Formats: sequence, structure tokens, C-alpha cells
Amino acid sequence: QVQLVESGGGLVQAGGSLRLACAASGRTISTYHMGWFRQAPGKEREFVAAIDWIGARTFYADSVKGRFTISRDNAKNTVYLQMTSLEPEDTAVYYCARNTGNFYYSYAVPGRYDYRGQGTQVTVSS
Repeated sequence: QVQLVESGGGLVQAGGSLRLACAASGRTISTYHMGWFRQAPGKEREFVAAIDWIGARTFYADSVKGRFTISRDNAKNTVYLQMTSLEPEDTAVYYCARNTGNFYYSYAVPGRYDYRGQGTQVTVSS
């Protein structure tokens, strides 16, 4: 079974940047479509970004479009989320996950992903 370890979170001021990484172990994720989600206290998990297995197509939530960039390095078995111009509203625990459905119809659906990591906390101060 694949295990996912998210890292790179932390405390940053509004307008700052962070780069999250999702490192996989146990098996390769090079054939999986992957996504990043986030969950703030008291809120439901929400879609942030997704990338197809080869990195050719990416998708973003409207709230992060133009500020966040998802990418992957299959040789390193890792998916990244570059976050810039961070806002206090971006504060949440961020999770990566592999898509288990028809990706192009379900890339933004939290329930169509398999979550194997503990997440990484991102806190943006105003």
C-alpha cells in the first residue's frame, strides 16, 4: 500500500510563500492522478489542486488559481504544491491524496480520493 507524507507547512505572514511536498512510499505513484485538499477547523475538506499522472494537466480551485501551482516529480515519487501570495483564509491542514475515480470528472471531489497521510498545517497570519 502506498503511504503519503506531507511536509513543508508552517507559519507565514500574509503575502508569503510556502512549498508543500507529498512524498510517497510503499509503491510508485507515477501512475496515479493526485490532488491536494485542505481542511480548516469546523469546515469540510475542500479541493485545492489536482494533477494528472504525467503532469500534463492541472486543475485548481477558483480561490487559489493564479497563486498556487501543483507539480510532480515521478522520479522522486513526490507531488508538490507551491503556494504564493498566501492569505489568512488559506489557513488549514493540507492533505495530498490519490484519485480513485474517473479523474476528469472527479478531480475536485474529496470523496473520490484515497487519503494516506497525516497532513501538514499551514497557518497564515494577517
